[in-house]
Amino acid sequence: MSHVIAHFRGDLFSPNMQICKRCGDMFLIKCSSSLRLNLVPLVECNQTKKTHVFDFISNKETVHSLIMMLTNNDTKMFTVVTACNSLLSCVSMFVGAVDVCTLTGPTVIDFKANLNNVTDRCAYSLIADSHSGFQLFANFRERRRRDVSFVDSVALKLDVPDVNIVLEQGGRVLVNDVVVSINSTARDFHGVDISKTESGVTAEFSVSTISISVFFDGTTAQINTHIMFLNFCCLSLSSCELQYTDDTDSCNNCTTVTEHCNILTKHTFASCNVDLDPTPYINACKETMCRYPTEDGLITQFLWAYARACSLNGHNQLGDWWTKAECSPPKAYCQDVICSDHEFCGWKFSGEPACLCRALFGYKYRKSDTLGEPTVCEDNSAVLTLANCLLEERGIDHEVLHLYDPTCKGKLNENNMVTFKFDTSNLCGAEITVDINYTNAIINQNFTADIVRHDQVFIEFSCFHRQPDLRTVSFTIMDNSYVIRVKSGEWTYNVSMIPYIDEKCTKVVATDTEVKLNQKVWVELKTQGLDADTIAVVTDSCWATSVSDAYSTPRHDLIIDGCANPDDGTVRVRGNGVGTSNRFSFNMFEFRLHPRHVHLHCQLRLCLKENNNCVPTCPPSKRRRRFARSKYTQDEPALISMGWRK
Repeated sequence: MSHVIAHFRGDLFSPNMQICKRCGDMFLIKCSSSLRLNLVPLVECNQTKKTHVFDFISNKETVHSLIMMLTNNDTKMFTVVTACNSLLSCVSMFVGAVDVCTLTGPTVIDFKANLNNVTDRCAYSLIADSHSGFQLFANFRERRRRDVSFVDSVALKLDVPDVNIVLEQGGRVLVNDVVVSINSTARDFHGVDISKTESGVTAEFSVSTISISVFFDGTTAQINTHIMFLNFCCLSLSSCELQYTDDTDSCNNCTTVTEHCNILTKHTFASCNVDLDPTPYINACKETMCRYPTEDGLITQFLWAYARACSLNGHNQLGDWWTKAECSPPKAYCQDVICSDHEFCGWKFSGEPACLCRALFGYKYRKSDTLGEPTVCEDNSAVLTLANCLLEERGIDHEVLHLYDPTCKGKLNENNMVTFKFDTSNLCGAEITVDINYTNAIINQNFTADIVRHDQVFIEFSCFHRQPDLRTVSFTIMDNSYVIRVKSGEWTYNVSMIPYIDEKCTKVVATDTEVKLNQKVWVELKTQGLDADTIAVVTDSCWATSVSDAYSTPRHDLIIDGCANPDDGTVRVRGNGVGTSNRFSFNMFEFRLHPRHVHLHCQLRLCLKENNNCVPTCPPSKRRRRFARSKYTQDEPALISMGWRK
């Protein structure tokens, strides 16, 4: 096998690339600033000294060369596209052989058999040809660990025409962001022939008369070509910035891993070792699998990658090497399994492929030992969303889950999230407690068999209405209402206190309304956002103080225990405990020693209609029974206040 290894020097190229591992017709290629290409036989290989000089055009950005490569027996012609610029980080040209660049796991074995490690979640440029505008990218993302990335997709970009082709997980192919149908018969997309078998997807095309083939099975990508320039550099992405370090997996047995990786030097692989050094593949296997879980059978991927590289280099007689290596035959085990962006295809503990959570997405859930988002309570409904990838990890089928009412099942959306919902109009079997707490649970379907092979599921969630918090604010006689928005767990509702000067509550105390002493004032306590069929609002007590502090003295009671204070004959209460609003009236007064201000405070509570009589039982108005004054503390909720000023 004859080799030509490029060595660039000068200010446009990185110097001192390693050359000449074997003797043959090897040449040193020098690209000078005058754009003259010199082919010089290497003295180390004991070749006859001769120099072949080729002149180039003066535009160094579009330089092309036709290199005549001499062998002992014949002459072979190859077209090499180069712009003689710093984008070419390394060049490896094998005359009469096939070059292979392998990306598997977090490793890249380049055309020169150098092992590179990817330690971030970035997109990398693999090949770039400035003349044709062709570029090849690989995108790396995490799977089970945040600190170990895998090649997740491969993208081909053609400037003319403007085409982007992406080989994704599950054998899915996108052409300009549109999913296309691919099978074993190659389809032509703008000069790129794409086919798919059970092993993976292959894209074949030519760039400046050089044939390139890209293979991707969802875990391993391999690029092979007769002559190719590798430009391996990271592209700037936000995902590259933040790095993580996860705890060591105590289940990993590096000794066992090493033994398995070393299979590449044994059995039928030995015949390929002479021409294709297995060392970078073995090291890639050990470095990855000594710290990454073995659940997904990824050790086999490194064996597959080496076997395929051997085949591309002419070693097609490996036979059923997987039998002797005790692993499965080459196959894309996640073919046609399409996962959401926050998922990857891996193996469940049952040994079947499924969409599992990527480490970054699942980290917060695993840390809190939950299966999804917190309960969302709003608009009298309760919603609980679970991540299906977390359910898959535990072997839970979302289709067998339901609420207390078996007809209320979860809905799977396009992001593979499962949502369960109930509301006050359709409780789905939810239980309502006296403190207005709606409780439901996600459970398995009832099993009738004597045995089960799945975990029993019971995920309880609830929403409740909290009593309105204490709010005190002063108003002059010209202000006419006070409204607060109460957050009840995650359910919210409005409570308003509005004064009127008529019993029908149609004449609101306006900005120009004067309320005189002993004039009757009606106050409506009204809520919005509560289910009137289930809940009633009870005004437990109302009282007045001379300052805004609800617990100050002097104090005058208007309503006690839901009933009019018998000591104030002007108080009348209407609709208390019947619906979601009620009202009361009293004659205006002032405090003798503090005549300028009157602050009104009301204590409210919510009552469940179903099991309780929410209407207070009050004594006849003629009876002069004294009521015990309700006791309140400053931290107690359910107060609403407003004030007048003369």
